[in-house]
Amino acid sequence: MTQEELDALMNGSEDLDLDSVEDEDLKKPETDYEDEEKNKKIVDEMINGDYKARADIAWPPPPPSKEHKVVHQLDDVTRDSEIKATEMMEKLEAINDFFANSENELCVISDALNKNIDIFEKLNAKFPNVASFKEAIEINNNAKNIIDEITGCLQTGQDEVMMAMDAMQYQDIHRQKIERVINVMRALSRYMSSLFEGKIDDEKRVGSAVHIQGDSTTDVVSNDDIEALIASLGKK
Repeated sequence: MTQEELDALMNGSEDLDLDSVEDEDLKKPETDYEDEEKNKKIVDEMINGDYKARADIAWPPPPPSKEHKVVHQLDDVTRDSEIKATEMMEKLEAINDFFANSENELCVISDALNKNIDIFEKLNAKFPNVASFKEAIEINNNAKNIIDEITGCLQTGQDEVMMAMDAMQYQDIHRQKIERVINVMRALSRYMSSLFEGKIDDEKRVGSAVHIQGDSTTDVVSNDDIEALIASLGKK
């Protein structure tokens, strides 16, 4: 019902047809009802805690819950990222230590094999007819070659670990970039809060009018309000 129709009702005008007014209210475009139903569904999801932010929906915006507070989410990302990065660096350092210790132990075995080879070569020189001395020299040489190959693999592994640790440094750069974004957002938030700051507390402000001349809609009361108003006029 428009403001003019409500004024006519209050003034007791006989030209006002409530049935026609009600019919006009019922002639609302179907698209408006579809939009209302869609928005109502989204609001219900927000109330029930099932709301999920979607890029194709502009309104209503996400509720200011823990899951949708942007700075909170970015703070969680930087914190968790730094924790996991530290854990990864510690694991890589432990792997590098394992490689280094294994290489040192293989060096001890290699020295022992060199001594064996030296002894068997001397024995073979004095007793050339003893075949077991030649076989021992060959076995020790093969073992020494295998140790050299394993040592090479361990050194390659250490190089790969060092490259992985260098790559992890980029994670720290990404964290710093996110922190920069957070600082800019917080500065903008403080600026906007300062810009719109008022001298009067919001609790002390007068409520906004339901209808102001020039609004796109002039509906100010519902059918229930009208019926209640008519009933109150009849009692008078």
